[in-house]
Amino acid sequence: MEVTSLACFTNFTPFSSSLPSLLCPQNITHRGLLSSTTVNPQRCKIATSATKSFCPRASLRRNLEAVRVPTSVPVRVAHELLLAGHRYLDVRTPEEFSAGHASGAVNVPYMYKVGPGMAKNLNFIKEVSAHFGKYDEIIVGCQSGKRSMMAATDLLAAGFPSITDIAGGFAAWRQNGLSTET
Repeated sequence: MEVTSLACFTNFTPFSSSLPSLLCPQNITHRGLLSSTTVNPQRCKIATSATKSFCPRASLRRNLEAVRVPTSVPVRVAHELLLAGHRYLDVRTPEEFSAGHASGAVNVPYMYKVGPGMAKNLNFIKEVSAHFGKYDEIIVGCQSGKRSMMAATDLLAAGFPSITDIAGGFAAWRQNGLSTET
């Protein structure tokens, strides 16, 4: 059976007491990662390409499919993935990218500076699609890890199945002495 998404999670309780019981995931692993091997079949079902089933606790007024959470790895692991053939997508602004970036990285900003703040790049998915194939293995990085996690989530939702976020971003990349260029 091909698993395309999980409708609920496994065994997570630290935050459940602060959330309304209707919204509390009853099944999430202790690390917060999705795991198809620990799903309780009595509470939740796995959504397959043929049929979509949903966890009854994931809904207020209608059934909602769970959002896929990107895998996030430390920079050393991301570097190994890059050496193994993954491609690096840098989602920082063009100014940040030109000041230094990982060797071979492709820059597609997830956000642009607008006045004193930032605004989302509304053409992000389209621009990524111009540089990467849908099935390319992509590691996504930004400066500290926040924008890359948002970008990775959007890419997964857009149908890019092989997306990995870099925890700590380019700051951690540099701190670990990994190869950069300007």
